[in-house]
Amino acid sequence: MDNLDVARTLEDLADLLEIQGANPFRIRAYRNAVNTVETLSRPLRSMVAAGEDLTELPAVGKDIAAHIVELLETGRIGRMDEVTAQFPRSLIELTRLDGVGPKKARRLFDELGVRTVDDLAAALAQGKVEVLSGFGKKSAEKIGKAIERHRRRVGRFLLDEVEQLVAGVLDHVRGAPGVGRVEIAGSLRRRKETIGDVDLLAEYDGDGTAIVQHFVSYPDAERVEAAGGTKGNIVLRSGLSIDLRVIPKRSFGAALQYFTGSKEHNVAVRTRAVRDGLRVNEWGVFRIPEGADPETVGKEEGVRIAGETEEDVYHALGMDWMPAELRENRGEVEAARAHRLPTPVTLEDIRGDLQMHSTWSDGKASLEEMARACSERGYAYLAITDHSQAMAMVQGLTPERAREQWLEIDEVRERVPQIAILRSAEVDILKDGSLDLPDDILAELDVVVVSVHSFMDQDKRTMTERVLRAIRHPQVDILAHPTGRLLNRRESYELDVEAVLEAAAELDVALELNANPNRLDLSDVHVFRAKEMGVKVVISTDAHSPRALANMRYGVDQARRGWLTREDVLNTRSLGDLLAWLSRRTGGQGR
Repeated sequence: MDNLDVARTLEDLADLLEIQGANPFRIRAYRNAVNTVETLSRPLRSMVAAGEDLTELPAVGKDIAAHIVELLETGRIGRMDEVTAQFPRSLIELTRLDGVGPKKARRLFDELGVRTVDDLAAALAQGKVEVLSGFGKKSAEKIGKAIERHRRRVGRFLLDEVEQLVAGVLDHVRGAPGVGRVEIAGSLRRRKETIGDVDLLAEYDGDGTAIVQHFVSYPDAERVEAAGGTKGNIVLRSGLSIDLRVIPKRSFGAALQYFTGSKEHNVAVRTRAVRDGLRVNEWGVFRIPEGADPETVGKEEGVRIAGETEEDVYHALGMDWMPAELRENRGEVEAARAHRLPTPVTLEDIRGDLQMHSTWSDGKASLEEMARACSERGYAYLAITDHSQAMAMVQGLTPERAREQWLEIDEVRERVPQIAILRSAEVDILKDGSLDLPDDILAELDVVVVSVHSFMDQDKRTMTERVLRAIRHPQVDILAHPTGRLLNRRESYELDVEAVLEAAAELDVALELNANPNRLDLSDVHVFRAKEMGVKVVISTDAHSPRALANMRYGVDQARRGWLTREDVLNTRSLGDLLAWLSRRTGGQGR
């Protein structure tokens, strides 16, 4: 059982306890432990096998440690069995729906006997939900739409989840006797924000049966779906399906190109190849014999001219090799032919992080701890962007507390002089588009970041006007997580993104690409459009702890999918160049 399986089980238990109405502090303890397990670099099962004391881990107390040991040794938790005897585990799925929290899930179960999403859909169709106290017709309609969205994304995993789940499988396959290269292909290699299944390729000349048998013996596989001479498939406990294909060395590059995709990219590549009298497939690039049907040219037919490496495949087709993130048929084939591919931004290009939170609001670490963590990452600067006062539930900053925080920033600047700490705040965009802090406070901030956290059900016109009013404020620098989405949990709010991009270009306001893998907001499509329109993009982690600063790489992945180069990303600039841009609205005089 992988760490992610343990984390999901603990999270499910926390969700069920919340449905049950258990002590909030107990529920919070479970959720804090989930965060620890998700970010743990060592396998819990090896720690337990070695007899290590799990209570030495952050946020893991005696009871939770016992639960983890019980889960790893028996595959279940007795406390979970007790709770599920009262409330079915399927209720958790209801709480993932927009408009249905733990309390409403409990009411639906108690009063209507709703246990599953399908039960809820049936109750909605029969008009039973809208008449319940606390729901109403509008709420019922919202839940109905949430069910439709939920059904479209069933079976999709977040990018960071898949990375954790597949890590052990990769190590296992690489341990197979005689195996050569083992590579990730498919949507995971292209760094899509959600993943349906995983494709792995293993290099091996000869009968691949032994490699496949080794693969399907992976101890955390729940079941084996296929096991042959060149291909195997397993499904993990999480439900993630993983394919392995065994490929001879001479065709490995062609197979890697083919199985990386995307489908649309491969169609464009094959179409281009046929025009040049070539056929490309998972076995290589072949010259089509005169008079032959291109569809008959394959594994053995025709003159094989490339296949061992991806570079050879693309070069044989008259193209430059391209990073996998670009392969979505957005013009990369034409650009590769014309030798005009962009050089996508890299993690090494990032010079600072312009959104993060400290214990002044809902962060888990002090301002100094966040500054030191950023310095250790080699950054030149950071912005502390604790929430503004509208977020009262997380002790958002009032004007008075903002000024108090600035005093601490001055102190930390002296203790951590190697990095520039910028005054900032994540300022709420209120219902009417006004900002949550007064102009005199905004004027003294180095960076003004604004975002929407409330009234997300506004119609498209109202929400768009609200956001436009906010970014027209003369002090605003960055619009954070612009569409408000949470992947696999909450859809974007209604927003005319094109209108916002047009305004941002005109006003010279940057849009954030939020690197939290639960958000990745902007989408890659919106990032691509931002580049086309000349809108500056900031890649920020929105970190609430030092560990979360590592999420920057997911934002960079998304930026690369949107074709962003170093020049397109604001926080690849030096401190001096960033400060020069920040002073643009005050005639270059600074704030």
